[in-house]
Amino acid sequence: MIRTFRDLEVYQESYQLMLAIHQAVKKLPVFERNDLASQMRRASKSCPSNIAEGWAKRRFEKEFKHHLDVAIGSANEMEVHIEAAKDLDYLQRDFCEKTMLRYQQLGGKLTNLQRNWKTF
Repeated sequence: MIRTFRDLEVYQESYQLMLAIHQAVKKLPVFERNDLASQMRRASKSCPSNIAEGWAKRRFEKEFKHHLDVAIGSANEMEVHIEAAKDLDYLQRDFCEKTMLRYQQLGGKLTNLQRNWKTF
């Protein structure tokens, strides 16, 4: 049963991804800590934050869907940042590939939630 935003699978996954990203960016070169690392931290936080905020406004369909749109956009943004970190050899290839796949799956689940939000 879903009582709060914390019960949503998309929230739980996005929160776990955010934690993983925050640990991973510690490994980035010092000169990237204020650029790529900062972008990654902000985008990774945006996913669970927008899910939580959207949940609070779920009785307003457009508001709820807007926040899910932002979360989807942030998940897409994370794919780009992770791919860049991989291709620049900042983070391990295996971690990046698995994390990108998780963000792709998260985006799909968010899209499904957005389409079927009244039936979840």
